[in-house]
Amino acid sequence: MSEVVMKVDPARAKALVSQLKSVKERIAAVANGRPVRLVAVSKLKPANDILALHQSEEAHTHFGENYAQELAQKAELLPRSIQWHFIGGLQSGHCKSLAKVPNLWCVSSIDSLKKAQLLNKHRGEFLASTSGPAAPGSPDSNTGSQNAAKLNVHVQVNTSGEESKSGCSPGADTVALCRAIETECPNLHLLGLMTIGAIARSVATREGAENEDFALLRQQRDLVMRELGIDRELELSMGMSGDFEGAVAMGSSEVRVGSTIFGQRPAKADAKLTV
Repeated sequence: MSEVVMKVDPARAKALVSQLKSVKERIAAVANGRPVRLVAVSKLKPANDILALHQSEEAHTHFGENYAQELAQKAELLPRSIQWHFIGGLQSGHCKSLAKVPNLWCVSSIDSLKKAQLLNKHRGEFLASTSGPAAPGSPDSNTGSQNAAKLNVHVQVNTSGEESKSGCSPGADTVALCRAIETECPNLHLLGLMTIGAIARSVATREGAENEDFALLRQQRDLVMRELGIDRELELSMGMSGDFEGAVAMGSSEVRVGSTIFGQRPAKADAKLTV
C-alpha cells in the first residue's frame, strides 16, 4: 500500500497541536500520575488533520472513528504506525472489514456475543492470510495480551438504561459476554469495559457531581474481574469532550475526545476524506 502524499497546513497543524496539548495537560492535572490513554476522535475530520498530529512533536498515535468505512479509508491513506480505535455503534456487517484493518488497535463497542464471534472469526482469517510479525500498531505489551496479534476489545455497557444507547445490560449480561470473549474468542483480547452514558449525567459531571454512569461502569468492571477470576486490571473507557476530566478523576483508563481537539464537525454529507 502506497500512502497518498497529503499537504498539512502549518497554521492548522499548530492549532491542532496546541489543542491536543491542552487536553493532555487537563488529563494530567487530575490523573495524579496515572497513565490515561487519549483517543483523539477524528470522526468526519480530514485525514490531513490526523497526519498533522501524528507527525508533530506530539507524535500522537491513538485515533478513533465512528464509521467503519471512514476508518478503513483513512487507514489506507495514513501511516501504519497509527493505532485505530473503532468507537461507533458496531453492526454485524462491519466486523469483516474492520477485522482486516492491520493496525486496528481496538474495537470499543462490542455489545453482543454474535458480534464478538464474527470479529473473532474474521480476525482469525485475516491473521491466517498474513505472515511475519504483527503489524505496527498491533496491541502492545502494556495491554496484558500474550499474543500481539490479538485484537483489543471493550465491551460496551448501557449504564444509563436508555433505549437509544447501545450496550449490554449491567450485571449478568455483561459478565456473560466478557466470559465468552475470554473463553471462546482466541483472536480477541478483553481490554475492559466502555460506556457513553446519559447527557444529563455528563452535564452534572461538569458541575462537580459524581457521574452515576462512571460509578456503575467501575462497579461492573470489578464484578467482571471477580466473577471471571481475572487478575489483570481491566480498563475503563469512559469520558468524552464534555466530561473527560470527571471520568479520569473517577478512574478512567481511556478518554475519547473529539471536538475539543479538532473543533466542530461538519455534517456527514459535507465531510471530506482529504483537503
